[in-house]
Amino acid sequence: MGFRMGIVGLPNVGKSTLFNALTKTAAAQAANFPFCTIEPNVGDVAVPDPRLTQLAGIAKSGQIIPTRMTFVDIAGLVKGASKGEGLGNQFLANIREVDAIAHVLRCFEDDDVTHVDGRVDPVADAETIETELIIADMESIEKRLQNIVRKVRGGDKEAVQQERLMKLALAALEEGKPARVVEVDDEDAKAWRMLQLLTSKPVLYVCNVDEGDAAEGNNLSAKVGEMAAAQGNSHVVISAKIEEEISQLDAEEAAEFLQELGLQEAGLDRLIKAGYELLGLQTYFTVGPKEARAWTIKRGTLAPQAAGVIHGDFEKGFIRAETIAFDDYVSCNGEAGAKDSGKMRAEGKAYEVKDGDVLHFLFNT
Repeated sequence: MGFRMGIVGLPNVGKSTLFNALTKTAAAQAANFPFCTIEPNVGDVAVPDPRLTQLAGIAKSGQIIPTRMTFVDIAGLVKGASKGEGLGNQFLANIREVDAIAHVLRCFEDDDVTHVDGRVDPVADAETIETELIIADMESIEKRLQNIVRKVRGGDKEAVQQERLMKLALAALEEGKPARVVEVDDEDAKAWRMLQLLTSKPVLYVCNVDEGDAAEGNNLSAKVGEMAAAQGNSHVVISAKIEEEISQLDAEEAAEFLQELGLQEAGLDRLIKAGYELLGLQTYFTVGPKEARAWTIKRGTLAPQAAGVIHGDFEKGFIRAETIAFDDYVSCNGEAGAKDSGKMRAEGKAYEVKDGDVLHFLFNT
């Protein structure tokens, strides 16, 4: 299980440049005018995890298969997008299909790069897009409430639940708040997700700064950080230009370049880590002589459902999971050493998989 993150923002904030860097392609045309991205570009990238390489080295795995993350570069929204301004309706539909939103904000001054509103104010930019998404959600809910009136009157349980949840969302939206502030019970969680509200998506603010501000950020990115904290959202500081340069280098050159800039890791790594945290994701591993592979699951996932990520039959016929913690696998130099040291455990259906677990599933066919 990977996840889809939509890259959104006003025109000319660096979305396509960042997308190019993240996917190491030039598929998204980065140009200094609005709507240079007409169709959403989609790119799969490997999720970097040094633990996977370490495990593969110990097991002498023939192949390394990382888990993957999908980025969707969604064209620049503008004020009035909810009314169809620019290419608004098309872009709003694309946002519905992603798990989270990476909202790129311009946190750099450059007279050669035009701003759609003629000023550099990332907090105001964030508010512009949030407002458009709120308006779009309100209109969507109002239409859907009209369409289910007859079913609600007829006592349809699903329709009654939908109406109740939509009215909860609408009350928040009418106060200018996104739908993600609404607290939903576990029994309503699935129905809530099915509403596909734009403002229910988790948001990660991506502060695009100049090369010189990549390590520490600047006053503009600090304001975004304050806004994100107040909302309970996350933010990360990245220089899209630097990331684009790094994407053209090999691993050794990239490491040297990052060191020269005073950066501990590439922006891609920070973005993925922040995205994982945002969505409550974690990684487990399967390791053997044929391959070492990483799998993404939600925190709190039980062993049978984790097995189901590999194949549905693994979940249906689940018997138990032979489990070794990552640190134990490394310190015992592999599966045999872990078993001899008593570090391999047999876990049943109630086991909650931990980040870094090395798992082998036993199941009935």
